Amino acid sequence: MKKITTFFLLAIFLVACAPSTPIEPTPDVNAVRTSAASTVVAELTLTAAAFTPTSAPPTETPTPAEPTATTTQLVIVSSDPTQIALGTQEALCDDYSFDINTLDVTIPDGTPIPAGQEFTKTWKIKNTGICTWDTNYKAIFSYGSPPNEDMDAQPIPLTALVAPGQEADVSVQFKAPSTPGEYIGYWQMVNAKGVPFGKKDFILIVKIVVQ
Repeated sequence: MKKITTFFLLAIFLVACAPSTPIEPTPDVNAVRTSAASTVVAELTLTAAAFTPTSAPPTETPTPAEPTATTTQLVIVSSDPTQIALGTQEALCDDYSFDINTLDVTIPDGTPIPAGQEFTKTWKIKNTGICTWDTNYKAIFSYGSPPNEDMDAQPIPLTALVAPGQEADVSVQFKAPSTPGEYIGYWQMVNAKGVPFGKKDFILIVKIVVQ
């Protein structure tokens, strides 16, 4: 009995001497909410400050449009045999045409010519270019039938200046071949530098029948 009593007294003593567990105070809910709200406001303030430009963005200066270039068109009149610029279009310095009813001044197509006889073929044509023809302008052989048969032709240069719009007689001296048959020669005009001109529809033709 005495041992039991001693045990209980010892147990009570140990309990009394053991350090007590600290009791955590109950948090103040209102204080916590106030602190959290203050933290959020502070973070928003820092974020806004980070993205707020310190100065107003520079005003963009509009780039002035480049001025449109104005091309001045020149009208050039030249005796150059090549094509020349006339405004925005190209025109031929040299050109000609003819009236089919007055083209053959001498030796109409199909004229009979004795073998070996000399003759002069003359065509009447009109200067439809923009350049004046001088005495170096003439007709030259292009092709023939039979091939390469030019009938001993000798072109005769112009004898006077021919202004644009004027007509002129163009002549070539021929000699009829010795072999009978039909002979055709196709001719075209050339300028002072030997450059051919004229449209294909206005080819000059000599056509004879050698007897």
